[in-house]
Amino acid sequence: MAEFLPVQVHMAKFDKKQESLILSTPAPTITEGMNNSGLSFTKKIPNTQFERKILSNVQNRPPVTIEFDDLAYSVPEGRHKGYKTLLKCVSGKVRPGELTAIMGPSGAGKSTLMNILAGYKCQGSLRNRRISGTVSINGIERDLRSFRKMSCYIMQDDILLPHLTVMEAMMVSVNLKLPEKVSTADKQLVIQEIVETLGLVECQHTRTSKLSGGQRKRLSIAQELVNNPPVMFFDEPTSGLDSSSCFQCIGLLKYLAVGGRSIVCTIHQPSARLFEKFDKLIILAEGQCIYQGTTTGLLPFLSSLGLECPSYHNPADFVMEIACGEYGEYVPKLVTAVNNGKCNNWNNCHEGTASSTKSLISNDIAKEIMPESPEVTGAMAASDSRTVNGTLSCQTSLLSDPEKADYMNSNCNSFATSCWTQFRIIFIRTFLSIIRDQTLTHLRLFSHVLVGVIIGLLYFDIGNNAGKVINNAGCLFFSMLFLMFTALMTTVLTFPLEMPIFVREHLNYWYSFKAYYLAKTMADIPFQIILPIIYCTIVYWMTSQPNDWLRFGAFIALSVLTSLVAQSLGLVISAAVNVQAAVFLGPITSIPILLFSGFFVTFDAIPNYLQWMSYSSYVRYSFEGSLLAIYGYDRKKMKCSPGEQYCVLADPKKFLKVMAVDGGELYIDFVVLFGIFVVLRLVAFIVLKWKLYTVR
Repeated sequence: MAEFLPVQVHMAKFDKKQESLILSTPAPTITEGMNNSGLSFTKKIPNTQFERKILSNVQNRPPVTIEFDDLAYSVPEGRHKGYKTLLKCVSGKVRPGELTAIMGPSGAGKSTLMNILAGYKCQGSLRNRRISGTVSINGIERDLRSFRKMSCYIMQDDILLPHLTVMEAMMVSVNLKLPEKVSTADKQLVIQEIVETLGLVECQHTRTSKLSGGQRKRLSIAQELVNNPPVMFFDEPTSGLDSSSCFQCIGLLKYLAVGGRSIVCTIHQPSARLFEKFDKLIILAEGQCIYQGTTTGLLPFLSSLGLECPSYHNPADFVMEIACGEYGEYVPKLVTAVNNGKCNNWNNCHEGTASSTKSLISNDIAKEIMPESPEVTGAMAASDSRTVNGTLSCQTSLLSDPEKADYMNSNCNSFATSCWTQFRIIFIRTFLSIIRDQTLTHLRLFSHVLVGVIIGLLYFDIGNNAGKVINNAGCLFFSMLFLMFTALMTTVLTFPLEMPIFVREHLNYWYSFKAYYLAKTMADIPFQIILPIIYCTIVYWMTSQPNDWLRFGAFIALSVLTSLVAQSLGLVISAAVNVQAAVFLGPITSIPILLFSGFFVTFDAIPNYLQWMSYSSYVRYSFEGSLLAIYGYDRKKMKCSPGEQYCVLADPKKFLKVMAVDGGELYIDFVVLFGIFVVLRLVAFIVLKWKLYTVR
């Protein structure tokens, strides 16, 4: 089985003075000094490059060739308006060892083609999608589940968990993407090697929120590189980067491609310097392919059709102008020429020349971009000895044991780690992120303490005052209201922000959906328990509620359940819609819950045709349970204020009757609240699963 040789380089042209495959080109530093004549001078220090290292500790992966034939993709334009075709019978091939760029003007179908090749829009049975065509992997029709194990998709927006450092993010990736039987020491070797290769050593202890755009892009690549995927997709990898960072990024992709990987990226309009870095081009216009082949074959192909590129003009700009119709209606002619195989004449000629000179220049190029060292020299020498019948094969130190590489079998549909390991790692990651989040944790803790003290001072020492039982009921209701909103809105505001991260990691086969959902929802439960306990402890004793630990425990338990139910409702809302809609729906859904809670309108006063809505209000059960815990179960008569003539609610039973909760049972409130909690968690699971299905 052929496997890559990371020291080989396949380039159409290589200029040592200009194109040295730089992976990192920081600004040159200037130092001052004095010459012999006493005059000051400046000396330019050359740019430092990444330390050239061969990824010798990553897994062996067989090279992958992707072929797609007659791909077509349509989306509905509106109800009863038919479908709009975004791709029209596009065919092509992506080979290992080549950096392939999908180019085209806006709306040409670049991202659509990328998503289909990556397997993100392959659900042809969905009502709003129509996909036709075939995608083959090494000549065999693609099995989407197996293909996602050997590929990764790095999206345009580098969304990372902001509160993890580079090394922590890498450790999470390596623990999830490598099998559990790989030792921690070997995993550390993989991380250190990738970090050094991608130039992330200096920022390895920096949180991702403080990284630059280029560093974030390299970290996204590093996280996917730990299991050495043979196929890598990049959606607009240079978006948001300056010219220097763009060149570094494309140089890095080139460096990864020459190691034997199939690299595909979409790019809108690269500079001439970036354009020359690509090996193959797939140029789209109006959903059709107007060129497919080598970079050097583009201009001769266009010239054969009477389209001469002006001197000193960027070929990428020139072909974009053609695709936009600035030189006339050439798109149909180009599509016809591609379908007739005319562009293959130039590609075959170039490929023959490149293959004949490849063996002569590959070693020189490798020495140029990778300084001589025992590691490189040994790898190159070993590569020569592992050439058998024209097929390259190489072994690595990490997974030289066949048992460690079994999970890489394409027929295996399981994840690299067990469900329990996935749960544990994601739980720890989420828990650590919550602790470090100033808004999610520190501000919540401060608000619970502050509001608890304010409420305690406002309702100070009224818990046993018969003349202020209505005010005390308001204190209990506000406590449930405060706990409900803090849990609901915190979840609504934070959970949707991690959805893109979850979608990327899950579809790149980091972990299963159920492991993520359980870990994500359970990681915040300790905080939803501790914070209500802190708040209720302050309020309960400052307001002089009954000095009874059973009543205090019941009040705490009801408060915690209310917080958990509100958090579950927030999960349902945030899983179903985006952040903007969730912020609107969160308070809106709380209005009927509060109206039918029994505080503003007692149950007896609600019209018969609306009483059923009271049973769906979880705040009703928490408020009713609080009243029963404080005033029920044969509590003694309360004290009346001195001089008060009408102390009619000194008997707690009479007050419960006035509030229409005298027939309630505390255990029923607990059971109903727990039942609502379980139901909402299941609904959130289903909604999130459905949303994940719709983005595929």
